[in-house]
Amino acid sequence: MHAAAGALILRFVYPRTTPARHARIMRWWSRKLLRILAVETRVEGPAPHWSGPVMVVANHVSWLDIFVISSVRATRFIAKREIRDWPAVGWIVEKAGTLFLQREAKRDLARMGQQVHDALAAHDCVGLFPEGTTTEGDQLLKFHGSLFEPAIRNEARIVPAVLRYETPAGSLCRNASFAGEITFMQSFARIVRERRIVARLEFLEPVEAAGRERREIAAALHARIASRLAAWDTAPRTPRDPRAESH
Repeated sequence: MHAAAGALILRFVYPRTTPARHARIMRWWSRKLLRILAVETRVEGPAPHWSGPVMVVANHVSWLDIFVISSVRATRFIAKREIRDWPAVGWIVEKAGTLFLQREAKRDLARMGQQVHDALAAHDCVGLFPEGTTTEGDQLLKFHGSLFEPAIRNEARIVPAVLRYETPAGSLCRNASFAGEITFMQSFARIVRERRIVARLEFLEPVEAAGRERREIAAALHARIASRLAAWDTAPRTPRDPRAESH
């Protein structure tokens, strides 16, 4: 029913409303989806209030990442072309403005680079997972810097975001990840079987893209995200109160 509501909104409401209204709808829809799936988003630190061209760069664990971040800040993500074929979700994220990249075709990077450039020039918030694939949340892979070029040209602010999925007791929830050889429906079933998942999200100090090289930016972002993940991994855990306020 929630997917159907999203489809109707995208078909009949989106074409008649402003970008600001689009952002509010995206945040609302993402928050409700997470509530339905019993995913509690906890934003650590202040919620983001940036203006101008912004790129959010995050570690990649799950297809849930898109909705966790969008529930806080409406974001147009760069995603692999295969997501278009996912039941219900694929059509919804496409119509909501997701930028699809065919990763096997190197020539597709030029087309995607132009689309990202145009989105940033329009002051959209663009989301990027520079690892290029998912992990179980216990490691951080190398960052690929090719799609940082549009951020440099637009003098965008690049915001590192850190994601971790936990059980209510505070341990890593591996069932939330979309890593390995599993299908979307298998991943969906694993998430539904969890009684509750806590999605921890933190936006770190931005990196200014103006006047910097892609490799330099990738290294700076990787270091900041890796440092925060390591701190979370070694911090003592206490069971979370389900009555606590969440975002």
